[in-house]
Amino acid sequence: MVDDNELERLRDIAVPAPDGEAKARAFAAAMQAFDLDEKISPVRQGTSAGLRLTERARMLWRDIMQRKLIATPAITALVALPIAGYAAFEMLKDQPPVLGGNGTVTETLADKPTAQKPAPEQPAINEPLAAAPAKEKKTDADAETRANSQVAAPKPATEVDGLLKQEAAPESKRALQPAPAGSGQLAAGGKDGSSNRVIMSMTPPSVDEAERADKAPAGGAAAIPASPPAIPASPPAVADSKLMVQPAPMPVDQLQPQEENRDRVENFKTNPVHETAQDPVSTFSIDVDTASYSFVRRSLKEGSLPEPDTVRVEEMINYFPYDWKGPDSTKTPFNSTVTVMPTPWNEHTKLMHVAIKGFDVKPAEQPKANLVFLIDVSGSMDEPDKLPLLKSAFRLLVSKLKPDDTVSIVTYAGNAGTVLMPTKGAEKQKILAAINNLAPGGSTAGEEGIREAYKLAQQSFVKDGVNRVMLATDGDFNVGQTDDDDLKRLIEKERKTGVFLSVFGFGRGNLNDQMMQTIAQNGNGTAAYIDTLAEAEKVLVEDASSTLFTIAKDVKIQVEFNPTTVSEYRLVGYETRALKREDFNNDRVDAGDIGSGHSVTAVYEITPKGSGGEQVDPLRYGQAKVDNGGVANAGEYAFVKIRYKLPDENVSKLITTPVTAANEVSSFDAAGADQRFSVAVAAFGQKLRDEDQTANFSYDRIAEIANAARGADPFGYRAEFLSLVRLASSLDGNK
Repeated sequence: MVDDNELERLRDIAVPAPDGEAKARAFAAAMQAFDLDEKISPVRQGTSAGLRLTERARMLWRDIMQRKLIATPAITALVALPIAGYAAFEMLKDQPPVLGGNGTVTETLADKPTAQKPAPEQPAINEPLAAAPAKEKKTDADAETRANSQVAAPKPATEVDGLLKQEAAPESKRALQPAPAGSGQLAAGGKDGSSNRVIMSMTPPSVDEAERADKAPAGGAAAIPASPPAIPASPPAVADSKLMVQPAPMPVDQLQPQEENRDRVENFKTNPVHETAQDPVSTFSIDVDTASYSFVRRSLKEGSLPEPDTVRVEEMINYFPYDWKGPDSTKTPFNSTVTVMPTPWNEHTKLMHVAIKGFDVKPAEQPKANLVFLIDVSGSMDEPDKLPLLKSAFRLLVSKLKPDDTVSIVTYAGNAGTVLMPTKGAEKQKILAAINNLAPGGSTAGEEGIREAYKLAQQSFVKDGVNRVMLATDGDFNVGQTDDDDLKRLIEKERKTGVFLSVFGFGRGNLNDQMMQTIAQNGNGTAAYIDTLAEAEKVLVEDASSTLFTIAKDVKIQVEFNPTTVSEYRLVGYETRALKREDFNNDRVDAGDIGSGHSVTAVYEITPKGSGGEQVDPLRYGQAKVDNGGVANAGEYAFVKIRYKLPDENVSKLITTPVTAANEVSSFDAAGADQRFSVAVAAFGQKLRDEDQTANFSYDRIAEIANAARGADPFGYRAEFLSLVRLASSLDGNK
């Protein structure tokens, strides 16, 4: 018996390379062993006599496969050589070997080769194996044999029933079937860095294995890999055999490589905990982008957890519409609501929830729109989820245009060109025809396209109206200015003319999210990621007014915490929107914009003084700075300041809100449904980023909070969020 320790040791032994002389010695040894054990016994299978050596070998092989010892390459090599000998004997059993004068085994007359030839070179992955020339009349069995000498595509788990039928079929016929899908499966490497292995089986899977494969979830560990199966170095010669031996599998490093993922995202560190006594002020630009949520959703639905840097918590929170209290008129473009509540993931801290709601412009009051569709038609857009989806998305937007709106279309690939000169919305068919005729091809001259789009926007500029370039791309700029800083300066220069820019990302594998965020933030616009037509409808139809009609620009938030009531604080999200303290009053510093009806949410986790939840040790000599002379407004938690500009003005205005005990609720459940749901989303985003604060906060608890606060959900966004939490829970081993 080979124990587990021996198997562990043998697993690390390299598989010996095939050797012709070794095969010959194995064959001779196998024949000699057979001769000594059975004496060429005439006893046939099915009698009361003991099992023949060949049958015992076959049963031994089946037992090994069922115990999954075949997963160890060293054991595969040790077992395969004797089995090969027994199999060879079975192939020759109808033609008894010719014994020489000294009793040695020689070749049969029918199978004696004319000359020893070297093994043929290994074929390419997708190259079919050549069929051996036929010597007799072709039969159905011959056709089946030739068909199975080709590369067989892996079978999905749903074909397990077919494999079970093979198991029930006569053994002679089953031997000619290709190896089952599961037997050539590429086993996923573990977290300990163990290498992947390709495993070949000579028999169909057992019933238990087949049932497990049938129950395996799509995209899970048992899913059939996209990589092609290993191909033997040369096709096996099939005779009247009952057992076909598969040669050693191709090494994993010779399989076709996966397509390189060239998505670009900005790397950033999670906001740290600040000690209020030393750093009481937090300043950031508001953010109404939603790209991160859509990207996270796509990753989870494709069966993988998102990369942490693709998760921007504030964009996940602000993806959802909330019923915050808005202003009464456009004179004050938005209203703020502040709520203090217990933290559901930490009993020692509280959450300060800041919600902003923009004035919702009625359709009848919406100004004229001058829109330029800047569409990437480069070769990288030639994917179903890129240009075809893009065209469908913009057709939806065209259907919402008013007759006196204006649309232009600029495309770019190797160079930029105008597809549609400024055209009134009343001519919808002309606009739709221009969109329908778009086709991909060429490189990506994005900078030239941006310049051309701004030029057209200036030609049709609408005073006191909406003037916006709408860039749709996968973000792959590779001609002209491709540096993010260069593009940023270009966008900053153009926005001073009153033409803003929004960016809509499409596709995966080539997405330049970092560039898209840069130019959207500096173009006084929004960035969204469109992965489905439903998302296109949300962004370009349902949220069209907030996407297109700006009610306030350069909106900044600054919060000063009171050191007598708050020991520590941290801002949840907004890492890429951080501003310096002095930037708040500097009207030359750009910030985010709020569209009609937009809602913006920010969440701070604060540690009340004396709660015992402090993470930073107090300074030995710093306490006097706080206590000496007392502190004004000592009963407040914080003081919230919001600075903004009206769309056509360059001087900012200020809104202030003190945060006191009047803003506090006694329990988390006492907070409003929208507050609680947004906190659940904030917890989910932090957990996907693997942040320390939510490490012990389970997905089940997040789902429980979100479900209880689901409220009215006419478009199903919150129901979809609950499904994403369940997906993440199943994919994340650290629940």
